[in-house]
Amino acid sequence: MKYKRVVVSRLGGPEVLQLREEELPEPGLAEVRVRILATGVSLPDLMMREGVHPEKPRLPFTPGWDLVGVVDKLGVGTSTLELEQMVAALPVTGGYAELICLPQEELVPVPAGLDPAEALSLVFNYTTAYQMMRRTARVRPGQRVLIHAAAGGIGTALLQLGRLVDLEMYGTASAAKGELVSGLGATPIDYHNVDFAEEILRLTGDGGVDVVFDGICSTDYLWRSFKSLRPGGKVVAYGGTSMLRGGRLAGGQRHRRLRRLQGLATIGGPMAASYLVSGNKRITTYSIQWLKRLRPAWYREDLIALLELLRQGEIKPIIAQRIPLDEVTRAHELLGRGSVMGKIVLLCNT
Repeated sequence: MKYKRVVVSRLGGPEVLQLREEELPEPGLAEVRVRILATGVSLPDLMMREGVHPEKPRLPFTPGWDLVGVVDKLGVGTSTLELEQMVAALPVTGGYAELICLPQEELVPVPAGLDPAEALSLVFNYTTAYQMMRRTARVRPGQRVLIHAAAGGIGTALLQLGRLVDLEMYGTASAAKGELVSGLGATPIDYHNVDFAEEILRLTGDGGVDVVFDGICSTDYLWRSFKSLRPGGKVVAYGGTSMLRGGRLAGGQRHRRLRRLQGLATIGGPMAASYLVSGNKRITTYSIQWLKRLRPAWYREDLIALLELLRQGEIKPIIAQRIPLDEVTRAHELLGRGSVMGKIVLLCNT
């Protein structure tokens, strides 16, 4: 028997995504073979495809940060899972496939009865939002926060989780997405037509916000985010999607190495300079994969907590589209256009 997986054998745009058929993988010692039901399409996938994400593996590789599936085969030495049990994982690569073999400790059980696509949204997007709020920014009820790209996958997760803890929220988004942002409890700010820093100071009576969640991370955005803070506030920088333009590498592939170096300097420079500015305001960074490596128990604990919130109906992930794995190129093109609201999910076994 064979299975399908997406392979990137050269860097570039959506056209480099190739669907291949290969022999079934076999689980090794203490590994589990998972039949993938849903995997996400995220901006880090596009950055890996273009070769500018720090987690990009050597070519060829299969993209796919997050997945939800069912246990298909148990390797020798596995004891905590059962066949057909639904599980979730954050492998960083490998999710764009019908099957994957992973160490059993990487798999988190998913409560029965949940929609695989909604559960999938928690693995990367909602855990990122939850950990930035709880572990990096340590937000408290009543605080003011500004969320960039508020209608996106992580942005909508931040809005839903922020509403649960009674935050006063503001979200940047295009005018077409303003209704979604306001419907999730935030004041929308049309960043195309106003300077968001000036608008925040106007809306808050020059008080500013306590936290800015900035996934854009251009130098301009970081400094204006910093300007939006009240004394003692914090910018949480993550993602770095400013390296892309329309879902493609800004400047083209010839400038890939330069863009990676510029990406590091873009965050590092303002972060260091923030310590020289009065008011005790700071720029800090968050990385889901690095925090998972440093504190794997935290990732598991946080994802389990989110799955319980989903089971109880406290959160409701917004699924932009459910797209078959065979149409992965279209999924990347769609995300690259920047019109997506919520999470694009690839369905791998339909």
